[in-house]
Amino acid sequence: MTKARRSIPRVALLVETTRTYTRELLGGVRRYVAEHGPWSTFIELRALESSPPPWLRNWDGDGIISRTFTQETADIIAATGLPTVETRSSHLCRDLPSVGMDNRLIGRTVAEHFLNRGYRTFATYSLHTERFFEERVQNFVTTVRAAGCDCALLPERESDSVKDWEKSQSRLITWLNKLPKPVGIFAANDQMGVRLLDACQRAGLSVPEEVAVVGTENEETLCEFASPPLTSLRFDGATVGYLAAQMLDQLMSGKVLTQREILVPPKGIVVRASSDDLVINDQLVARAARLIREGATTGVTVDEICRKLNASRSTLERRMHAALNRTPKEEIQRIRFRAVEHLLRDTDLTIDSIAGQTGFTHSHYLQAAFKERHGITPGEFRKDKRQKP
Repeated sequence: MTKARRSIPRVALLVETTRTYTRELLGGVRRYVAEHGPWSTFIELRALESSPPPWLRNWDGDGIISRTFTQETADIIAATGLPTVETRSSHLCRDLPSVGMDNRLIGRTVAEHFLNRGYRTFATYSLHTERFFEERVQNFVTTVRAAGCDCALLPERESDSVKDWEKSQSRLITWLNKLPKPVGIFAANDQMGVRLLDACQRAGLSVPEEVAVVGTENEETLCEFASPPLTSLRFDGATVGYLAAQMLDQLMSGKVLTQREILVPPKGIVVRASSDDLVINDQLVARAARLIREGATTGVTVDEICRKLNASRSTLERRMHAALNRTPKEEIQRIRFRAVEHLLRDTDLTIDSIAGQTGFTHSHYLQAAFKERHGITPGEFRKDKRQKP
């Protein structure tokens, strides 16, 4: 006999709260409940590895939304017999309806990002223990090979970095040094992208001039902390959460689902400094781009760049324009304004402080140049960006 639905159903949200993506997912659930609830929800601060609550085995509840990491959790959820929607591991919860990101599109989207920037040499860095990582990588490799390009693979064992971080990074440095340059590398998640960037820094490899890196999930804490900041593909957690809640609501109402698996496309790539330019095959231009990236915010000039490269200004301007369609001065300004935009968006620093940190002589010059470039003042830019999710 079907259990009668309570007027306020009891729902357990077994979703980790440690990631940008999963917090957005929970936000999507919250939006659905606000529109169609109320629900009585169990939620707690969780990591992906957190054990299921001890009371779950005998819980008098109505439904579960879960991101399942272990077989133990999968078995306990199955034993409850409650309507459940899985949002992570379809292979552990094969019989459950699920909502998640479309891993096929993830790999293809990152491959197209690199291909559109002129890359023809590729590599992937992934965990061989995660099936959905394998699917992301497989579709990345398929896309670049369809474009006539080869792709090197470096599968990582999670235990390698856990047991010996330094040994793992040394192995990664050796691999990176052997790759032909310039190379575009797809990291199956942002944590692995950060490892790559650390290894590049240790090996003295220029990012993105020699090695460009794109991660997956757009975990903002990791992406912004990396050096340089990590480009990453953004997941659509809000839509996943909303659709999972909608699906669970249907199950708790005794309805038959017309679709038991929903795959949500990614929201596009958030471009940061680890892959923010076209591939540069001209070594003089690549060296100039690196010097500009390192010195633009401290006031480096075109003449200083030329002296360091032992190149005439006319030669550098001609070759940079041919490779990047920008002059050295325009590239310096681009890097400076990118830093200004970051500080406006992510800090509360004054315009005076921002000018001092980005190579502008005076704040009034920064404000005038910013308005000429963007059509709005720095203050208006900051207000606009903070109003957007």
